[in-house]
Amino acid sequence: MFAYTHGSSVALLLAAVEEGPAPEDVKAGWTALIIFLLLAVAVAVLGFSLVKHLRKAEAAKDAGAYGDEPKRPDHDSTT
Repeated sequence: MFAYTHGSSVALLLAAVEEGPAPEDVKAGWTALIIFLLLAVAVAVLGFSLVKHLRKAEAAKDAGAYGDEPKRPDHDSTT
């Protein structure tokens, strides 16, 4: 039973692949490029925002905002 269903699904996939558009009918569009660039910008903005919020959370943790002991800066560096 599994071999039959697997074989028929492979046959359907191969038929779908073979019926694709001709290479001369397919061209890259400006709309797709703009969408891709906007997505790249969105990922960059989200990355910068993540770093900013992680730094703020680390500073709040060091200040003792989450119930921890406040972190004391080390002033005993003698070089």
